[in-house]
Amino acid sequence: MTQRVIDCLANVHFGETENQPTFMKKVRDDYFKGPKSLYDPIDLGQLLDEMDTHGVQRAVLMDSLAKPSVTARTFVEAHPDRFSLAMGGVNLLRPIPSLRELQAISKDLPVVYTVVGPSFWGDGQYPPSDAVYYPLYTKCAELELPLCVNTGLPGPPIPGEVQNPIHLDRVCVRFPELKLCMIHGADPWWDIAIRMLIKYQNLRLMTSAWSPKRLPESLIHFMRTRGKDKIIFASDFPVLRMERVVPEALALDLPADVMDNYLYTNAHDFFFGKGN
Repeated sequence: MTQRVIDCLANVHFGETENQPTFMKKVRDDYFKGPKSLYDPIDLGQLLDEMDTHGVQRAVLMDSLAKPSVTARTFVEAHPDRFSLAMGGVNLLRPIPSLRELQAISKDLPVVYTVVGPSFWGDGQYPPSDAVYYPLYTKCAELELPLCVNTGLPGPPIPGEVQNPIHLDRVCVRFPELKLCMIHGADPWWDIAIRMLIKYQNLRLMTSAWSPKRLPESLIHFMRTRGKDKIIFASDFPVLRMERVVPEALALDLPADVMDNYLYTNAHDFFFGKGN
């Protein structure tokens, strides 16, 4: 039987920007060593073929309040059974209009989580423990909408200290009702992230933008033991293609139940709700 998969982070909006900013070009060329075509428009048929080939039943597409993705929303409208949305673009310094829009749009569109990248917002000035995030945390908790926060050093040449997972320690204490997920791994702070996952019931970690074969052994051990329900798969397509990361994930030395949790069940339960 083909392994069932939910890909919890995919980008189909890159091709909407005619001229990518310098930091996006540098992360493509210097960090990921990606092809020039990395930011080309995405063809819906080709994406569905890649999903079908590798058992990806559903993909969560990045979108933004500040710059809505026509492509992501078109894909969702065409195939609501295959695509959902992750919503970023909340203005943390002027939060009320953004949060009203987030609440309204989450009723109209299949938004399964919202997202914020501390290094990418405010020139990396504000760690997640800063009060500028508190209205977002409160609204997400009220809506029972999971929030994903970038952790680990970012690929682009921008400040990274604010993405140390330790900054989420106070957040988890003060907002135990908030469903919170670290995304893009936690390098070089994997051990801090694992300790946090053990400590807090409402916290998860997504391995988006990480080649599964590059994941540290400490995380694989955690997945086999205390973290069976804590780690969530994602590709960060097209930065890492599904055709690459799904086979790499299946090659990990994990028991069948742990593998199914990683590739499907943990995402299904955390983002879509048990029984849905």
